[in-house]
Amino acid sequence: MAGHSKWANIKHRKERADQKKGKIFSQIIKELITAVKIGGSDPKTNAKLRLVLEKAKKAGVPKENIDRNLKKAAHGSSEEYTEVVYELYGHAGVGILAVALTDNKNRTASFMRIATNKKGGSIASPGSVSYNFTRKGVLQVAEKEMEEEALFSLAIDSYAEDFAVIEEGYVICTKMEDLYAMKDLLEEKQVVCDASIEFLPNISVSCDDEQTQANLELIQFLEDIEDVDAVYHNMEL
Repeated sequence: MAGHSKWANIKHRKERADQKKGKIFSQIIKELITAVKIGGSDPKTNAKLRLVLEKAKKAGVPKENIDRNLKKAAHGSSEEYTEVVYELYGHAGVGILAVALTDNKNRTASFMRIATNKKGGSIASPGSVSYNFTRKGVLQVAEKEMEEEALFSLAIDSYAEDFAVIEEGYVICTKMEDLYAMKDLLEEKQVVCDASIEFLPNISVSCDDEQTQANLELIQFLEDIEDVDAVYHNMEL
């Protein structure tokens, strides 16, 4: 029985990893379609599309999938996706934002209610959570790419609003509209970076161990929803 249980656990983990990979591919394709419909199919003139294509490459999305969906989006024959930000309260008053790309808002809203029914928390009224978050451009640079002092000077003298040292590199925060300009500047200096647009909390909430675990379970449930692209919270970890 022990051997059987071990195999079952390995199989479950593999299935979950495959599902997660499939969801990542699906979300990237949705982002690609949306970027093309907003800014066109040329990554040279569509900075958002360029970021999505870089993300697709790092995630290992097959090139044929990318090319096929680029053509469909450019010809207007693909699905229409809308970005919706759902606001929730977790345990201990933690604020949660679930960002979805969806072709059916009612379906996605229903999944939000299922999440809180199963994992606790509640649906918040519009604006009651999002006021505490600011959308920023975030660039992560590996330590090997540039010396800290030089990178700090380059960032602060151009578009950066904040600069932080993390375990294996640096994080640069910009206004959302300055993200692509900052990324282009780094690339001109041959600096490789990961760029994204994130919701950053203005005020954080501290939780005890039990509340933290309950919130993490709720966040995990939300992240597993097919339409959900990203989940942000203001819980201190």
